[in-house]
Amino acid sequence: MPYARQSTIAGRGLGAELRSLREMRRLSLRHVAAQLGWQPSRLSRIETGNQGITTEDVASLLVIYGVTGDERERLLTKTERVDEPNLWEVQGPLSQESRTLIQIEPVATSIFNFQPLLVPGLLQTPDYTRVLMRAGGISEEDAEIRVAARMSRQAILSREEPPAFEVILDECALRRVIGSPKTMARQLRHLIEATERPNVSLRVLRYSVGAHTGLDGAFALFDFAKEGPVVYLDHKISGLFLDKSEQIAFFRAEADRLKSVALTRHESVDAVAAIAKELDQE
Repeated sequence: MPYARQSTIAGRGLGAELRSLREMRRLSLRHVAAQLGWQPSRLSRIETGNQGITTEDVASLLVIYGVTGDERERLLTKTERVDEPNLWEVQGPLSQESRTLIQIEPVATSIFNFQPLLVPGLLQTPDYTRVLMRAGGISEEDAEIRVAARMSRQAILSREEPPAFEVILDECALRRVIGSPKTMARQLRHLIEATERPNVSLRVLRYSVGAHTGLDGAFALFDFAKEGPVVYLDHKISGLFLDKSEQIAFFRAEADRLKSVALTRHESVDAVAAIAKELDQE
């Protein structure tokens, strides 16, 4: 009988999806728990990822929520795999890792993101995102679903109590023209506007730095008020979530090394503005 262990990233993502299904149907914790003969506190712990759940329990919840077909199979499969290493494979228009990010980003207290090649999703413009989707061979219909999901994620940066969002970009991510020069210039100006928020920090790694510790790939580090930190590694067709203490310590040290060679916040904004101006003249 597959049983999710407590407080895994996958378990938190699964619990959040089950909570979302319940809330969409306007059912209370007490009402659903009573139908299953559970204590409301048990269902609450499941929804926060702090208690394991069997595939049979998920199947029972899905009957109450009226979930059938492919969506039912996806959630049952997710339950079966929830205790595996957190490697998420793409399924459907939104990948499993994207679904998980949508669930964990809103509860993060701080996010550090290093990107050597692209503007991070939380700071992308819709046009920039669409160009990336087309370049990746994603159909127009699926691309619009992904664009909408990415834009909705960005709402966390402007809410009443937003997470602290610290971004370091390699100069390559600023100079590679995604779409037309005008599209890229608008994207760069959007970055500058984002830094006007007190919770958003942007720093740039100049080409002149040469070799640095971030050349082997992007990563994001999430901190939470009640749960342990998480590192997310984004790959072409999958994503990897890490939460072991030694892994977290390694990536915190990586972040510190990147900060030590990046431009200051003021210098970085000036650098982005200068590149945007160059693009406007093309």
